[in-house]
Amino acid sequence: MRGRLVRNVTGVAVLLLAWEGFGRSGILLEEFFPPPSTVLGTLGRLLLTPEFVTDLVATVLAWAVAVGIAAAIAVPAGLLLGNIRVARLAASTIIEFLRPIPAVAWWPLAFVILDGGPQTKIALAVYASVWPMLFNIIYAIGEIDRQYVETARSFGMSRLRIAMWVRLPDVLPFALTGLRISVTFALLVVVSTELVFGGVIGLGTYIISHGEESGRMDIVLAGAVLIGVLGYLSNGGLAALQRRFVVWSPGELR
Repeated sequence: MRGRLVRNVTGVAVLLLAWEGFGRSGILLEEFFPPPSTVLGTLGRLLLTPEFVTDLVATVLAWAVAVGIAAAIAVPAGLLLGNIRVARLAASTIIEFLRPIPAVAWWPLAFVILDGGPQTKIALAVYASVWPMLFNIIYAIGEIDRQYVETARSFGMSRLRIAMWVRLPDVLPFALTGLRISVTFALLVVVSTELVFGGVIGLGTYIISHGEESGRMDIVLAGAVLIGVLGYLSNGGLAALQRRFVVWSPGELR
């Protein structure tokens, strides 16, 4: 644990030092490529600005709502399709047709139908983040060793107990891994939609209106750093929960 922390801190320190050196080298003007000392200072001031905090909260709320809706769709759908072969075969063509289409391809249609409000970025984020959870659950159910199920039945366990004590332990690690991927996808799509369409409060909208349009690259990079931190913390938090509660499959590379 300590060794992993030291490696992570060392990697971040090396990156920041390299960025600082390049930013102050004069190869690029600092106004176009500000060093991390400038960017982090700007980020600190932004976090004390009510307008920026409001935009940040709007993005985080849309992100959380999208992940929640995606999980509410993917979990029951994955359980249904994973356990009922006829349903899986009937839905496979539609799923395989929709899954490769990126969320960005739906931007114009979603903007017209949903009128460009917060519901637009939420709907697109749901579309992007539902697939990892759905397919991980279906895959996990298909990989359950049938001998475990048959053994449980031979001991007289009911279907409910088999689902809770045999199937769930196998499915849960895959579902959590899918959730970690979905959280990243949802954040990416929410911020990207804000950057492209604007018009609603959000971190991406703030970056465009206060950073790019005014040539303040320190604001643009500060926003990018904050987005990266949000993604890192969310993934790290879910990984910690998986290590804590799914001890038989912690999902962590050593």
